[in-house]
Amino acid sequence: MTHNPSNFLTAGVPLEKANRVMVMVHGRGSSARDILSLTAHLNAPDMAFVAPQATGGTWYPYSFLQPTEQNEPGLSSALTLLAMLRARLQADYNLKTPQLYWLGFSQGACLTLEFAARNPAVYGGIFGLSGGLIGPDGTPRTYEGALTGTPVVLGCSDVDSHIPKERVLETAAVYERMGAVVQTKLYPNGGHTINEDELSLVNTVLANTLAGR
Repeated sequence: MTHNPSNFLTAGVPLEKANRVMVMVHGRGSSARDILSLTAHLNAPDMAFVAPQATGGTWYPYSFLQPTEQNEPGLSSALTLLAMLRARLQADYNLKTPQLYWLGFSQGACLTLEFAARNPAVYGGIFGLSGGLIGPDGTPRTYEGALTGTPVVLGCSDVDSHIPKERVLETAAVYERMGAVVQTKLYPNGGHTINEDELSLVNTVLANTLAGR
């Protein structure tokens, strides 16, 4: 399974005119078009949105909690795709990392959070909705670099059948250790979905980071 870095959709402001760009990463069995529908709920009139499409609708074949090698080559291909997308946004549109935001849901949140930990910088914001860092329990989290001051929102049900709350809390601790400013919300008896409170937290970060420019 390999992914095509040229296969993506866009929404919002045209990339060449955007002050900020959010990369939006869809979940398993979903699509770029589906995750872009969230933009209707985001208050960022200066922002372009870019959503890559996974080959076959899935970024890697098995649970994010399985041994990493079982999810290859899909996982490495997906991480490479995000790296290529970041490089393209920086090179072609002269965007600095504080102008880049990352949002993922479910499998897309796991991929996004793993990517940002492996490729840390001062980003505009990172939003991991129903996800966590990839790998089985006990995976060493020896990421190099810092996310100094990057606002991060982690939201998940406390009884999500796909995402153990312990992994969400571990992810928060790793990100805080890397210098991010993390808000973690575990929703009692919530579903595996994106809720209005999470969107309001994302919008608060978007407003605060715009004001800070």
